[in-house]
This record gives sequence, structure tokens and C-alpha cells, in this order.
Amino acid sequence: MVDLLDQISWGTLECLNEKPDHPIGNALKQGFREDGGLYLESDTDEQLLIHIPFSSAVKINSVIIQSKSKPEQAPRSVKLFVNRPTIGFSEAADTAGQADVELTPAQAAGEPIPLKLVKFQRVSVLTIFVADNVGDTESTVIEKLAILGSAGDSFNVAEIKDVSKEQG
Repeated sequence: MVDLLDQISWGTLECLNEKPDHPIGNALKQGFREDGGLYLESDTDEQLLIHIPFSSAVKINSVIIQSKSKPEQAPRSVKLFVNRPTIGFSEAADTAGQADVELTPAQAAGEPIPLKLVKFQRVSVLTIFVADNVGDTESTVIEKLAILGSAGDSFNVAEIKDVSKEQG
């Protein structure tokens, strides 16, 4: 199980309802997410919708959604969706995810949230919907977001051999 940071397709990463001065990169990028002064924060209300595309299909074992220094603004209800890159706020709120999680205080402090591997295989896009936060405050804060799992099997099409033409 490894951090899938290098599998993220950064050019198409999207977070809806993020404050411009506290974007998704603050919580997701290596180095940024370890800096206590940098974090992701929601803008007009407590909800966030994060679409994380991967450069190849991955298997996800667990996620970390940490908000240690701002526990009242930590996410409470979170839904995870697999391969739903166009889902919007209302559909995410009304639809069951592959995982619907009520974060425990330990998970909000950085303990990994285990996922059922059978539901998180061949993931090309992981969508995280944050419905509300612990203190029912105006905005939600995520200091660290990490996706843990393994990269999918990739192969080079040019290396495929036609075994029917081999002598044998």
C-alpha cells in the first residue's frame, strides 16, 4: 500500500467550492499537505466536491482526510464515488457512494479510513463529496488528503508479441 500521489493526473484535478486562497493542492500535494499553514477550505458553505483523476487505473485501500488543527471544521459526512467524474453536488448528496463514511475523531486527526477493496478496483477517477463538518460551521477544512493503494497493471502495447507466428 503506497501513497498514489504520483498517479494523480494533476492537469484535470478539480475541486468545486474551494476558496481561491485555500485550494485542493494545499491538502493533496507532497510538502504542502505537511505544512500546517496550508489547507483546503470550502468557500460558500461547508460542502466540497473533489474529483481526483488518475493517469492509470488504481486500486484504493484507504484514504486519509485529516483536519487536526481545526477539529470543528473537520469533515463529518463523506461519500466516495468511483469513476463518476461529472457528478454534481445535488446528485452526490442524493446518491449512495461506494463508501459513505462518518469520520471518527481519530480519522479526522489523520487515521486512515479503510475501504472495501472490492469496490475500489480499476479506479480512474475518485470523487470525494464532503456533505458537512463536525461543528456545523460555515466552512470545512482539510489539511491533508492522501489516497493509499496500488497502481494498476500497465503495459506497453508495443511489447506485445504475436505468438501465433513463432516457430515451435
